[in-house]
Amino acid sequence: MQRRVPIVTRDDVAPEFRDAYDEITSIRGHAPVQGPTSVMIHSPKMALLANRLSEYLEQISDMPDRLKELAMCIAARSMDCQFIWNAHAAGGRRVGLSDGIIDGIRDKKPLPDGPEDEVVMANYGLELTRTNHVSQETFQAALDILGAQQLTEFTTLIGYYRMSSLNVNGFTIDLPEKRTEPLLPV
Repeated sequence: MQRRVPIVTRDDVAPEFRDAYDEITSIRGHAPVQGPTSVMIHSPKMALLANRLSEYLEQISDMPDRLKELAMCIAARSMDCQFIWNAHAAGGRRVGLSDGIIDGIRDKKPLPDGPEDEVVMANYGLELTRTNHVSQETFQAALDILGAQQLTEFTTLIGYYRMSSLNVNGFTIDLPEKRTEPLLPV
């Protein structure tokens, strides 16, 4: 499938938005020519605000990297977003997120036993994305693991990556040529 909008370079951006483009490049470490930001840059100020939130959630938050990647995987799977799944399932594996949890989310199968924090947070995220709510029991278990601040950040990270998935899916961003993960069964 072909990408639905062109990639925007710095020269394509109106002069009044080049500072936003440059800040996004600084946050991401590269020009926004791939992934969800390559779509959102069509609205440079919005993309900048979204990238500032992403920067906080992914780089500044004290939440363990395994749980950040878990939130991203849950979001990608809930939206059947192949691009984000490929990036963050692989990223989760690199930072020590258990293969069984990743594979269970991918295949929509019961999660295996694993590290308590991963299982509790996966159950929280999966319940939330499947039903748009969580039971008090599920909420309390997650709160006990992360505390209020990090649980808020975990929840927001799921929401951010669901938004990103909408952009990837709606605008048709293809997977990289060198895929590292099996396709999501959809």
